[in-house]
Amino acid sequence: MSVRFKSLGSGSAGNATLLEAGDGLRRRYLLIDCGMPLRRLVGRLQQAGVEPDELAAIFITHEHVDHTGCVLSLALRYRIPVWMSRGTHAGMGAPDWEGLARWTRDGDVLDVAGMQLQPFTVPHDAREPLQLRCSDGDRVLGIATDLGHATAHVVDSLHQCHALLLESNHDPGMLAASRYPEFLKRRVAGDLGHLSNAAAAALAARLNHGRLGHVLAGHLSERNNLPELAAAALAPALNRNLSDVLLADAANGSDWLCV
Repeated sequence: MSVRFKSLGSGSAGNATLLEAGDGLRRRYLLIDCGMPLRRLVGRLQQAGVEPDELAAIFITHEHVDHTGCVLSLALRYRIPVWMSRGTHAGMGAPDWEGLARWTRDGDVLDVAGMQLQPFTVPHDAREPLQLRCSDGDRVLGIATDLGHATAHVVDSLHQCHALLLESNHDPGMLAASRYPEFLKRRVAGDLGHLSNAAAAALAARLNHGRLGHVLAGHLSERNNLPELAAAALAPALNRNLSDVLLADAANGSDWLCV
């Protein structure tokens, strides 16, 4: 067994992450979020070498449109099961999934797409947001985006991961000077908003250990952050060179990365 992951796009314009698990004979795919138009998402899946009907399941972390995007049309067209919390379903307006919905919550352990998934709750301004710890039984990938601060539960849920997709959303100075209205600035910077570069670095430092491999910074704000600022914050926290900090972007996502 092996696991690898690839961001198909990350940022306020849309978020989607593809996981692949299996051996040389059989590969299975899980899509985490699909916050972009259907044609764009299908195109990015195909660029990654995956057809939509190869997806074993979709996991939706929360109801915000940059994470839900085309999920209903994608799931119904290709008859793909969709995992989410009941709060996320309610936050989406309780659409009819035609029997494809699968419910989960913090603390569950799920066997999905050849992987063990452990959803955990995060502090974010959504109805029942979940992020994920994903494992093939040997290697562990942690996914933590869209959270206002790192609770003890978040840290515990990401303990001893071998790879991470970690939000590094904004630079506080850029956010303060931006044209965002004041209420939106407060939301982004608040305890239920998004991690700043410094907050992401502090969390990364707590999660750093000798077997931690790839750390992919994601959900960078296109208006309130710069890749070089995110990298400069994360590099010392991870004891790495700037060139070793990996960044996902909205247009290209990331390369395939092994867990």
